[in-house]
Amino acid sequence: MSQGNVAVGKADFDLIEATVADVHAAYAAGSLSVRQLTQRYLERIEALDRRGPGLNSIIAVNPKALEEADRLDETRRDTGRMGPLHGIPVIMKDQADVAGMATTLGSVLFKDHYPDRDCVVVEKLKAAGAIILAKATLGELGGGDTHGSLFGSTRNPYDLERTPGGSSGGPAASVAANLGMLAVGQEGLASIRRPAGWNCLAGMRPTAGLVSRTGVYEGWPGIAGSLGPLTRTVTDLALLLDAMVGYDPEDPVTAAGVGHLPESYTRSLDKDGLKGKRIGILRESQGLYSEPDSDDYREITRVLERSVEELKAAGAVIVDPIVIPDLKELLAKRPGSFFGSEETFKVYMGRNKNPIYRTRDEALRSPDFPKIVRSARLRWTKLADAAQHYDFLKAREQLMIRYLKVMADHRLDAIAHKAVEHSPTLIRDGVNPPFVEQKGAPHINTYLVFVPTIVVPAGFTAQNLPAGLCFLGRPYDDANLIKYAYAFEQATRYRRAPVLGI
Repeated sequence: MSQGNVAVGKADFDLIEATVADVHAAYAAGSLSVRQLTQRYLERIEALDRRGPGLNSIIAVNPKALEEADRLDETRRDTGRMGPLHGIPVIMKDQADVAGMATTLGSVLFKDHYPDRDCVVVEKLKAAGAIILAKATLGELGGGDTHGSLFGSTRNPYDLERTPGGSSGGPAASVAANLGMLAVGQEGLASIRRPAGWNCLAGMRPTAGLVSRTGVYEGWPGIAGSLGPLTRTVTDLALLLDAMVGYDPEDPVTAAGVGHLPESYTRSLDKDGLKGKRIGILRESQGLYSEPDSDDYREITRVLERSVEELKAAGAVIVDPIVIPDLKELLAKRPGSFFGSEETFKVYMGRNKNPIYRTRDEALRSPDFPKIVRSARLRWTKLADAAQHYDFLKAREQLMIRYLKVMADHRLDAIAHKAVEHSPTLIRDGVNPPFVEQKGAPHINTYLVFVPTIVVPAGFTAQNLPAGLCFLGRPYDDANLIKYAYAFEQATRYRRAPVLGI
């Protein structure tokens, strides 16, 4: 089986790096059917994920994917397109519920957890015409790099010895390798942006309140986590985000998003979108476990230097550097896990008539608990207490004011920084001592919660590893961030598919 053109239907269709627009044009021309496209992706999953290089990014394929594809083909013939994602195969992080499929969280603890119904975002995607193609791997129990007791480790398609990041490493690796068209990740710390940067993708963690987390592990009453798109182009990111956003009474945080939705995020796709925009460059190291004196850190800095020049060439006014007072000191107040996780667990499981566990304590007492990976055990057994949570809330308020003041003082439209401050780390160093995890991951956006952020490919290091550029904005300025990311993408065109030998 070749990576490129394979005869499909009445004409050849090049699957590799295909966009939503490419697929819809082929559907309209009658040269491609939804079933044919879906079958092609299923074949690539078998050839590249299960066999071949063994990316190990897919936990389960939707057993009804081809059946749903046939239904969408019939709908198109009878009544036309259902919506803007008609016949588009989407891969979900296995943290979000899809009826008929297990939500495993990558863990033997949840291998038999079959939710009663779709999460709200999956309902929205299906209403837009999408097919849920598969559930993808993640950092076990929704955190850390993509290792889990249920599946092992996922490989980065640009270097099979390295991690794709996490915790949304499976969605990122699979879309980067063209195993599906679009993917949905979830970010509570750096779980969309880091895999996007390390897999040469566009990725976005929208402002909290734009996208429902109902039916997603680590949703309400938590507020830090948010679902977001992982795609090969910013255009497809905007299309996917359009289908995900909206108020949901089951997730009260979405009440904050009311009144902040544009008619379509695709209206922000302006190749001249950076002209005259004031972009502040945040150079201070803020990533977890970063080593600013290392060669690898300096290599990522070299990529940033080039990005700054490219921003200038695209017409941006650069303010370099900008300094947020006491940034690292305030970020250090973030606890490793959040106070109130028990209630969040109960709300998530409460959507099911017969949940596999009703409380976290039941899961902790499971004989399978000792089998889960080290980082997941630590997160689940070392919860923050009320005093730590209070200190964090005070620090978060301080940092938000300082962040917004810096933007106001410099009249900034956005802040740019390294998507990750280090290159993808080796899998062997994550599953064995020194247990490297989340190295170089900035997390200011999820710390502040109501700050949107988007990552776009920024090129490759001297070792041929992907690196990304991150734009931060004011609360609910998501549409403008998409504009800046699109303009940078169009000016640089760094996205390229990995070479996987098939």
